[in-house]
Amino acid sequence: MLKLHQSLVRPKLEYCVQAWRPYLRKDIDLLEKVQKTATPLMIGDRGLSYSERLKRLNITTLETRRLRGDLIQVFKIFKGINNIQHSDFFTMVSTELRGHELKVYEPQVHLDICKHFFSITIVDVWNGLPAALLRCNNVENFKRKFDWHFKNRGYK
Repeated sequence: MLKLHQSLVRPKLEYCVQAWRPYLRKDIDLLEKVQKTATPLMIGDRGLSYSERLKRLNITTLETRRLRGDLIQVFKIFKGINNIQHSDFFTMVSTELRGHELKVYEPQVHLDICKHFFSITIVDVWNGLPAALLRCNNVENFKRKFDWHFKNRGYK
C-alpha cells in the first residue's frame, strides 16, 4: 500500500505545487486528509496517531514535503540550474552580518494574494538555513543534507 500511495496518489497531490500552493488552512487540511485516511490502510493499525503512523512508515506530512519542494526550487534558482534569474523572484540582503551569503530580503506586501506568493512565504525558512547546507554543489547533495537537517530539527 505504501508503494501504491507513493507512486500513484502522492504525485497527484504534489503536482506543480510551487505554482498552486494552498495557503488556506481548510485547503491544507483537505489535502492532508487524503494521506491521513490512507496511512491506517498502509500499516493496518488504526490505534496509532497520525504522527506515529508517519514515523512508522518513514514518510512526512504533505505540508513538510511542499516546504521541502519550495526550498529545493529556491536552491535551483540560486545555483542557476533552472536558468531563472534569482533577481526575478528575490532581492538579496546587502549586509552580511549573520547567516549565509544567500540571504534574501522579505518585501512588505499589503495584498492577501501577494502575501502567499512563493517568493514571499519561503524567505524566513530560507534565511534560517545553515550556510553549510547552501554550499552544496548539486541538488542531490542539497536534498540529502536538507533531509538530515530537518529530521534533526524535529520536523515530521
